[in-house]
Amino acid sequence: MITSRDNRWIKQFRASLQGTGPKSGEPIGIEGRKLIEEGLRSGLACEALLVSESAEDEARSVLAAASESESGISSRRVLRTTDKLFSSVSGTETPQGIAGLFRQPEWNLEDVLRGPGEMRQSASLVLVLAAIQNPGNVGTILRSAEAFGATGIIATRGTADPWSPKALRASAGSALSLPVLRGMAIPILIAQLKIAQVKLYATTSHENRRAKAIATADLRDSIAIFIGNEGSGLPSEILSAVDGILTVPLVGGTESLNAGIAASIFLYEAARQRASERA
Repeated sequence: MITSRDNRWIKQFRASLQGTGPKSGEPIGIEGRKLIEEGLRSGLACEALLVSESAEDEARSVLAAASESESGISSRRVLRTTDKLFSSVSGTETPQGIAGLFRQPEWNLEDVLRGPGEMRQSASLVLVLAAIQNPGNVGTILRSAEAFGATGIIATRGTADPWSPKALRASAGSALSLPVLRGMAIPILIAQLKIAQVKLYATTSHENRRAKAIATADLRDSIAIFIGNEGSGLPSEILSAVDGILTVPLVGGTESLNAGIAASIFLYEAARQRASERA
């Protein structure tokens, strides 16, 4: 039973569960039974499990799921603490009493272009998040990306970390299943996507003579869709480099859509076109 706030594991859990995302080599902090079990199902290695006094039932469920996973959880890394001390490390207003530290998956661009494991696809469907600063929106986009068959996600510099606690919760675990690349520089990313012969699409809600309605675009080939910041949109270096600019026609006085909603619409249309081609 850990009772000291200065315990090294308590410090590590606090930093992971209350931070803005792990640096390279640092563990991903995950709170709550459902998300922890999703991490195990995704094949992530659990480095430590922290359980409060009132969450023993939750721990039994997690350990049962761990016993069916490839990596499992070492009994030496199942740590107990008091409810009060767990609340001090939790990143939520209503702590769930159980949290895990997971080793970061090692994804590369090929993974993002082809998709995870058995879901690997011949035509890429990549979402690029450019300076989307709201972690809730980032998580929503990842959840839609998994639902509509995206092969992977790329978060450029200035985007909220997809593995931050808030984004993880908003993604309902999709951030742990999809291939994710973080912190990429835009010029390098564009060059790599072009070398891979991926067609690049920007999205916009502003007037642009190059923009065309999403329903008129062919989204069946390998594509990367760039989603920008709601306030400023995509930077000019992206708009000048892409193969096309897409927009969602709006009616009434609405000027723009929430980034998460807009991304979901683009993903749905891409999934619809690909499904009709297979039919």
